[in-house]
Amino acid sequence: MTTKAKDAKPHGAAEGRARCNAVVEIPAPRGTVRIGQTLPVAFFLGPCALESRAHALEMSAAIREIADRLGVHVVYKTSFDKANRTSIGSYRGIGLKEALPIFAEVRETSGLPVLTDVHLPEQCALVAEAADILQIPAFLCRQTDLLVAAAETGRPVKVKKGQFLAPWDMRNVVDKLAAAGARDILVTERGASFGYNTLVTDFRGIAALAATGAPVVFDATHSVQQPGGRGAASGGERAHVPALARAAAAVGVAAVFMETHEAPDRAPSDGPNMVPLDRLEAVMRQIIAVDATAKALPPVSL
Repeated sequence: MTTKAKDAKPHGAAEGRARCNAVVEIPAPRGTVRIGQTLPVAFFLGPCALESRAHALEMSAAIREIADRLGVHVVYKTSFDKANRTSIGSYRGIGLKEALPIFAEVRETSGLPVLTDVHLPEQCALVAEAADILQIPAFLCRQTDLLVAAAETGRPVKVKKGQFLAPWDMRNVVDKLAAAGARDILVTERGASFGYNTLVTDFRGIAALAATGAPVVFDATHSVQQPGGRGAASGGERAHVPALARAAAAVGVAAVFMETHEAPDRAPSDGPNMVPLDRLEAVMRQIIAVDATAKALPPVSL
């Protein structure tokens, strides 16, 4: 038994819901990004994998320009290691050591806060030195030591709901983070396993996620993923991204997460899911319009 597990203190079922912040604020050179259920929709945008310094600077600059034109809050996302790829031969990324200075440079040059995934507890403190938000991948959302290590950095933590998990069971994940000291917590819907190689989105789950007390993010691009659908790689149906993202905005979310690339079909990871960069702004405009309409409506209880 590890020291952390041995010394862990029990906590009540409502602990996380009582203690996480309804609005997550992320300071950044461009200005503080605020993410909350009742605020205008924010966005997490960027390529799936960190390919190179040059590519990261190019993509973050393009995304910042779109954010400026639309007047929305944006977090830049990318991953230094895709640790759960389908095949042993799949591209994983440039690695943590090389990625950290790139994260810092992207943050400084674009002015956007940066999000990246962590896979191991020992990565959390290192990543927190350069990234603004730590993301827990869906497959790892119940790993207590990883959640605790992420929370202990003091950075906001965005955790994806496992494809295997009921949305209401995410309250236990939020409770783990809150018990370890996290206050800025974001929970993410990214689809549920439906048979083989397929995900579906049950939009009733957004309300269940919101009941945790944490702002809800909808991952529009991973929700159209077909895990392992190409044998040695995952497939995807990016054509459905705009409709799913609009639907999530109509139900009510704090932010929408979309991966984007200037040439998705040549991307080293998750190309079939990603939104082409030259179509990103059009998709965002639709989401913003639906979000504004939905949040202007009075609530109806039945």
